[in-house]
This record gives sequence, structure tokens and C-alpha cells, in this order.
Amino acid sequence: MTRPSLGVLAIFAIALSVSAYFTFAAVQGDFGLFRRAEIAVERDMLAQELASLKVELARMENHTRRLSDEFLDLDLLDQQARDLLGLVRSDEIVVN
Repeated sequence: MTRPSLGVLAIFAIALSVSAYFTFAAVQGDFGLFRRAEIAVERDMLAQELASLKVELARMENHTRRLSDEFLDLDLLDQQARDLLGLVRSDEIVVN
């Protein structure tokens, strides 16, 4: 029975090491599977944040339009002025 030469064992060991390195990099590396999953979760969170910011932006645009010179909502103006100045009308009850 002949034993494999040392060169064949060295090539096999190098090939196995290179394969293990690339497998590890494919799973754990900067562009690996785990990082891809983290990016997908982050994308979903940012999409939810974007949706909530769009709702907030629409609300602010509506308030801005209602307080503009072309369209003045007197009820909103009264509410904003009383909130800002801390005033109440004589027929209102203040609850702290």
C-alpha cells in the first residue's frame, strides 16, 4: 500500500482551507447571508418610518394650507392662538 505524497496532502489542505474561508465569507462577510438579512430588516424598518413621516408631512401640509392667506380656517387659527398664548374663553372650563 502506497501512502499519498506530502505534496498531495498539502494541496488538499490548501484547497480545504480556501473552501472554508470562502464559505465563511459567504455567510459572515460584509456581503454575506447574515448581512443581507440585516439589510432586509433595516429596509423594512426604514419603509415604515418613511410611511409615518409621509403621514406627518401630509398633516403638516394640511395645517399650513389651512393657515395660509388663500384659505384661512378660523377655528384652527383660534386653537393655535389659544395654545400658543395659553388663553381660554370665558365659557370654557380648564382641567389640569
